[in-house]
Amino acid sequence: MSIGVILLIIIGVVIYFEAAQRVLDRLYLTDSMALFVIALMIVGSFIEITVSRTPLITLNLGGAVIPVLLALYVLIRAGSAREWIRTIIATVLTGGAIYAISIVFRDFGHGRDIIDPMYLFAISGGVIAYILGRSRRGSFIAGTLGFLSYNLINAWQVLSGRVISQVRIGGAGAFDSIVISGFFALLLAELVGESRERLQGGPARGDNLPGRKEGDKNEE
Repeated sequence: MSIGVILLIIIGVVIYFEAAQRVLDRLYLTDSMALFVIALMIVGSFIEITVSRTPLITLNLGGAVIPVLLALYVLIRAGSAREWIRTIIATVLTGGAIYAISIVFRDFGHGRDIIDPMYLFAISGGVIAYILGRSRRGSFIAGTLGFLSYNLINAWQVLSGRVISQVRIGGAGAFDSIVISGFFALLLAELVGESRERLQGGPARGDNLPGRKEGDKNEE
């Protein structure tokens, strides 16, 4: 069982015991919706769609298709053009930053290092996504789709003939990294946001408080 699937199961247990409602509210998800998405991602992680046979490029349902649909849902519900633009820019920059890190550490790995390079890129992507995304929604989307963007860059290099390899978009190690990057960025945003709210003596501006109108919301 992969690290990504194990992490999703742990998150599912936390959600089942209603310990993540605060975060889910900001992603416009109910407990049942979140559990359904997690189940789809876990089941979908075993389903790959062949995009190209020569070279071999596949698209993973749980690691690529479902995360994109979830990110689009969250982004559309955000309702703020400013947040849309900022999140899209953060996603592109996160993907570019992960690609740059992969070039710097191109000789990293090969069984001699204490951490798999894919996890290094995932954690780095999560931090970068939080810094660029700023809000909880933006951080989650940038972390998830940012790493997926890096995966697509690899696919483009293979299709263009620059690299001879196989690419599993959202699959294999990329699935683990996408899950880690997205939820790590969200965790950072939540921890920092919670700390800021406590220092301010109340909820941060833009939180989804009872009675707050949709038009009154700011970026989180």
